Amino acid sequence: MTSQNLAGHRVLVLTTNYGVEQDELVVPVEHLRDAGAHVDIAAVEPGRIDTLVGDREPGKSVQASHALADISPDAYDLLLIPGGTLNADALRCQDPAVRAVQAFAASGRTVAAICHGPWLAVEAHVLSGKTLTSYPSLATDIRNAGGTWVDEEVFTCGAGNWTLITSRTPDDLPAFLGAIDTALQSD
Repeated sequence: MTSQNLAGHRVLVLTTNYGVEQDELVVPVEHLRDAGAHVDIAAVEPGRIDTLVGDREPGKSVQASHALADISPDAYDLLLIPGGTLNADALRCQDPAVRAVQAFAASGRTVAAICHGPWLAVEAHVLSGKTLTSYPSLATDIRNAGGTWVDEEVFTCGAGNWTLITSRTPDDLPAFLGAIDTALQSD
């Protein structure tokens, strides 16, 4: 899927153990690993992650490489937050996940979030002055958090000395992955 060489880049994916949208987790992880990036998946609990398709149908099971509580955000170049309504709603209640977003923003590293994933950035209070997209139902939450919501397949915002890459739905994955590749290549 990619001709990019991302060897040497480290990506951290944050998720819960149930409810993450299958393609928003599986497709980026496979894409990044195929391009040579080291990808760790941190979930609330180590072990099995049960994905969903369209928030309803069971999807593939994926293994978490770490528990959220055991991660060190400083070891990674990019933070990836997949969506899924259940996943994103539960993930924003996990303090280690919120702190990871805050650490990436404070240090100027890239955060990439798709669909409902930006809810975690809302909870982390890092959206003031940022422009982003998401699943449309998050628009009011984003505005209330000080961000500007746009309806685009991918939006990359560098305001505030850190980069935020966002997309709306699994349909936008090609553009989302292209923006992630570009961000990692420019590091």
